[in-house]
Parts: sequence; C-alpha cells; structure tokens
Amino acid sequence: MAGDVQWVPGRSALVVIDLQKGILALPTAPLAVAPVLRNAARLAAACRGAGATVVLVRVTPSPDGADALLPVADQPPAVGAVRPAGWADLAEEIGPQSGDLVITKRQWGAFYGTELDLQLRRRRIDTLILCGIATNIGVESTARDAYERGYRQIFARDAMTARSEEEHQMSIARIFPRIGQVRSTDEILAGLAASD
Repeated sequence: MAGDVQWVPGRSALVVIDLQKGILALPTAPLAVAPVLRNAARLAAACRGAGATVVLVRVTPSPDGADALLPVADQPPAVGAVRPAGWADLAEEIGPQSGDLVITKRQWGAFYGTELDLQLRRRRIDTLILCGIATNIGVESTARDAYERGYRQIFARDAMTARSEEEHQMSIARIFPRIGQVRSTDEILAGLAASD
C-alpha cells in the first residue's frame, strides 16, 4: 500500500452497495453488519458535507421476477423465493437523503442495465469510493465494471463484508489492489481532509 489516498469531493462519488434491510438480515463475515453500516454512514455523512455525490444502490427483482437470471450452475440462486416486506428498503442509517442518487439494479453489478454510468458522467465524476455487501459479489462486480469504464476507485475495507472471511479476503487482497486503492474508513476520511 503506497502513499496516502486523496480525493476531490466534487469529482467523487460514494457508491454504497446493497445496504438494504433484506441483505442486512443475512449472516456476514468477517465483519458483522453493525460496523459496516456505521462506517458506511460515516463515509456518507462526510461525502454529503463535502459536496461529493452519494449513490445508494439496492438490488431487487422486478415484481413478476421475469428479469431474474437463471444460470445453469452448481449453486444457482433461489428462484421464486418470496422476499419479506421491506426487503429492498435501504437502511435508515445510510439514507437516502436529499441529493442522494438511488439506483435499483437487477444483477450483481450496479452498472449493468442501470443509469449509474450516465449519472456519474453527467456530474463529471471520475473517482468512486466503494463499500457495501457483499464484498465479492455486488461490490466486486461493480468495481470490475468501473475499472473497465476508467474510473479511479477507493475501497473502504472496513465498510464492506461478505458471507465468509475467505470470500471477503479474496477480493480485498487479490482483486481490489489491482484496480484501485484499499483503505480504512479513517484513511479515506483523512484523504478528504488532505484534499481541502
């Protein structure tokens, strides 16, 4: 890890992946939901205060479920499962607040089939700060797509978690360092202070 992380609020967006009630109710590792949510909320508050864009992403199928992917896979997703009421509602701790963008995705990644790239580019955003659940699914899928689109990326390692420590660490140690900077919430917030 070389050098401090710095970012310019007017050209940056915090992209929060799937911190919604249905996802938050599932087991996570290596971090529990509470510290992930607390750190994501700290990042969101700092971004809002500094004039950076906050993007809250949630995942949910269309009402009829017809847009669900049905892969032939060894571990296929549950199809036709009834989701509890409020499943796609964002956690109150994270928002949304006035000025936030809310993106609803139907796949793992936040770019595919959404207006995320359009909204970021129209705001002249070139730097993304990513956090959320799950590290190796929604966050990593979004990050890989962002990398291919040319965005600079900063990963808040203590504001994301997965279903297992192994899954989380694979992304944090092997994937994210190749496409961005992996830092703690405190280090990212210090980078904001340094950019003033």
